[in-house]
Amino acid sequence: MKVIVVGKGGREHALVTALNESESTSEVFCYPGSDAILEIAKPLPGEINDVESLVNAMLAAEIDLCVGGEESWLAKGLADRARAEGIPTWGPVRDSAQLEASKEFAKEFMVRHNIPTGGYDAAEDYDSAKAAIKSYPTVLKFDGLAAGKGVAICIDENEADSFLKEVFVEKRFGDGRVLIEEYLEGPEVSVIAAVADGNYQIFTPARDYKRLADGDQGLNTGGMGAVASRSLIDSELLKQIESDVIQPSVEGLIKDNLDFKGFLYAGLMLTKDGPKVLEYNCRFGDPEAQAVLPLIKGDFAAYLMHGAKGDLNDSLIDFDEGWSICLVLASAGYPNSSRNEDLINGLDLIQDARVYHAGTKKNSEGHYVTNGGRVLAVVGRGDTRESAVEHSYKEAEKINFDGNQRRSDIGRMHF
Repeated sequence: MKVIVVGKGGREHALVTALNESESTSEVFCYPGSDAILEIAKPLPGEINDVESLVNAMLAAEIDLCVGGEESWLAKGLADRARAEGIPTWGPVRDSAQLEASKEFAKEFMVRHNIPTGGYDAAEDYDSAKAAIKSYPTVLKFDGLAAGKGVAICIDENEADSFLKEVFVEKRFGDGRVLIEEYLEGPEVSVIAAVADGNYQIFTPARDYKRLADGDQGLNTGGMGAVASRSLIDSELLKQIESDVIQPSVEGLIKDNLDFKGFLYAGLMLTKDGPKVLEYNCRFGDPEAQAVLPLIKGDFAAYLMHGAKGDLNDSLIDFDEGWSICLVLASAGYPNSSRNEDLINGLDLIQDARVYHAGTKKNSEGHYVTNGGRVLAVVGRGDTRESAVEHSYKEAEKINFDGNQRRSDIGRMHF
């Protein structure tokens, strides 16, 4: 089976790795990929500049299965076009991908199907947004895709003003509305389910750490690490999340005639009133994918192929009962900026741990250097949370580059 993963980051590196290790895979391609990904996957030949040319290149390469990694391609209709050309695709069609591409669409979906979430209002300009804020803290979200940067938790009026000016005055994310959401409190958990035509399977729960500094302090980031385990939350809570969130979400897709074959990610806040949905993603989370995928056993490629055809065959995969800890190493200046070209040392010293590249490239001498905000993810496993944490940090300490930023409490700071 020839498989292609569409994307270029750490999540896609993890997907390519898992697919490469699947027994039914003969070749793995990636577009656009990265220097690290293209060490284990083939590039897709031809000039590609939109969905149409991407699908044409896939046809020329005789791709058997397309796996959508990045949300932007799904929102552009990658799955629609690929399926129209007979290429089974793991990833929702454009209409269904609006669950991630539009925060307002997602909120309306949750309310319509009685899925617990925080209260909200929507505004199309600066003045109406300011008027909709009734108290602080408040959560402001740009309605469209913003590469994980369109959300602000505002403690006071100054922070709200700053974000609203970015959206409506500076147009940092393009044109779009803003959601003003109720601020929810509690620990967060990510629950990812594989969904195909009304059937679903819940994968290993995970928790990501969004703040830059230890103790969940500092600026919000795309994720400074993640922990994953079947033991992360107790079975009764997982049953409640399934009955209150996952099952009604999947049933809602059917009721709304939304074709969905792919990963449905629910970001949840465990409030005193029970789990509430913060957001949906229509693909694996990042860095959750880097923590969860190493725990999957079986033929992952065959599982996705069956799912892309509407048959979710849960006998093809199983889940390790242990723990996985993902540590993100970020570049100097992140998240406000990122410093590139810093030489990365120690990659060859890693033993019995996964290293996924997110923001790296090879320099003219063939050495890896920094090339983005979140640079690398080091992932270690263990039978217990403590052993997984110890192993991950022991391996991560072997890697260094100027300006390296890394939290010291990933996996240690539990619920």
